[in-house]
Amino acid sequence: MAEEPARRVSIFDTTLRDGEQAPGNAMTPDQKVDLALRMEALGVDYIETGFPASAPAEMEATRLIAERLTRAHFTTFCRADRRDIDAAVQAGGTRRHQVQILVTGSDLHLEHKRRITRKEGLDEVTDAVGHARSLGIQDISVGIEDASRGDHDYLHELTDRALTEGARTFVIGDTSGCMTPEAYGRLTARFRTWVPAPARLSTHCHDDFGLSLANAIASLQAGADEVQATLGGIGERAGNTPLEEVVALLAYKRDELGLYTDIDTTGLNDAYGMLRAAIGLTEPRNKPIFGTYAFSTAAGIHQQGVLRNPETYEYVEPRRFGRSRSILIARHSGRSVLRYLLDELGIEANEDELTELYRVHIAERPGGDCEDIGVLRERLGRN
Repeated sequence: MAEEPARRVSIFDTTLRDGEQAPGNAMTPDQKVDLALRMEALGVDYIETGFPASAPAEMEATRLIAERLTRAHFTTFCRADRRDIDAAVQAGGTRRHQVQILVTGSDLHLEHKRRITRKEGLDEVTDAVGHARSLGIQDISVGIEDASRGDHDYLHELTDRALTEGARTFVIGDTSGCMTPEAYGRLTARFRTWVPAPARLSTHCHDDFGLSLANAIASLQAGADEVQATLGGIGERAGNTPLEEVVALLAYKRDELGLYTDIDTTGLNDAYGMLRAAIGLTEPRNKPIFGTYAFSTAAGIHQQGVLRNPETYEYVEPRRFGRSRSILIARHSGRSVLRYLLDELGIEANEDELTELYRVHIAERPGGDCEDIGVLRERLGRN
């Protein structure tokens, strides 16, 4: 029996909305446009511009992005309120415009945040989706906040109401980041029975337990069509599903997972650099894909393997993500890297000489903890 072809996953970039709303992440409309264009060039399918009804800057960013995008769809964020939807349409028009309407998915939020009843929540989604459709919006998404803690009967009725009114995408919000992969996969499978294709399911996971990536993948395996994610995983509290990690995992595990994206991985690091410059974000040391030392090693045992064959310790290849490998010299580097450099330079040294060179240049090296192998190569060459 022939294997089923891999299924393409849609990538929804919420960096400019959910990512920006976290403390310290504010961007100007022009910065948002630049980043949106960069992400479109990399192959992102949907770019969320922001929350137009919340501020004039959000209206302007949406207007500019709507004018400049040529391939990707853009999404505006709205509450289940006609005024929000009117503002979104005023800012972005209807062409390639997905309106995402936030609705309340759990009794906890209905009672304590919204202070409304289930009936009022259901009436809201019916009215809001119908209103968006009446304005000419063909692509209506319903983002179900706190769906991960919602009662299934209520969630089912919520999706039925929205489907009837014309919604075609449903976002399963793990708003508090409370789910495990197995539980989120089961929830997605349940939603899939309520929302048959061609209607779409999208994941929206937060990283409070460090499980946003695992949850998103579990949801895709259970039938979701799309991942909402942010560059570097920025976002509320501990952040969102990191876009680059989803893309990297699907690039390497396409056959195993039966899933893939069309994202150009080589440009992701430059896009992240643009984001960091815009919001003043400190470069992380050990973050996957984007970390300063994600493709670096200072441990002698690892260096020995990497120098002989990078695959010994380097499963994720730096060149695929616009990065380069770095061998750093530090106290834990050992003698093997020093012997490697001496051989490379054609310098002969016996064991006593090697020990002394190690003491002077590595073990007792003044002025910092580590340096690039190239610096030591130059110093040895001069000496």
